[in-house]
Amino acid sequence: MVSVSVPQAHAASLSVRDVSLEPCPSEDIGAQPQLKRPSGASCFVLRGTVVNPGRKPVVDTDVFAQILDASGEPVLQNRSRVGSIGDVAPGDSTFALRLAVPAGTPGPFTFSNVKARGFNAPVRTRAGEFDDLLPLEQAVAEAPVQ
Repeated sequence: MVSVSVPQAHAASLSVRDVSLEPCPSEDIGAQPQLKRPSGASCFVLRGTVVNPGRKPVVDTDVFAQILDASGEPVLQNRSRVGSIGDVAPGDSTFALRLAVPAGTPGPFTFSNVKARGFNAPVRTRAGEFDDLLPLEQAVAEAPVQ
C-alpha cells in the first residue's frame, strides 16, 4: 500500500473595509430595471477592500455579510455568503460582487458583519484567471468604480 501525503488546508479570516452597496450601473446587462421585470430582481454591487496581512495568498476566498432592508429583514434569505472573490494576494485587494435583490425589497439597505474567509491551500479545482466567475461577475470585477 502506498501512502500519499495531502496537505491540509487551514482557514484564514480576512478583514474587509470600505464597503459599499450600490445599484448596478444602468448600462450593465445585469441591471434589470424594475420597469422591465416587475416580478424579478434588482441588481446591486457590493464593493470593498479585503485585507490580507499575511505573506502568502489566501485562496478560494468567500465574502460573507448580513444585508438588511429598511424594515430590518434579511435581503438574502437564509444565507450570509454573498459570493466568491477567488485568491487574495498579500496586502489590500478590491472586490466587487453582483447581488440579485428581490424586486420591491424596501431600501435603503444596511450591511454588517462583512468578512472574508479563505484557505492557505486550494479547496476547489483550480481554473484560469476569472474562470471561476460568470461573465457578468467578470464585467463587475473589471469595471472601474464610479
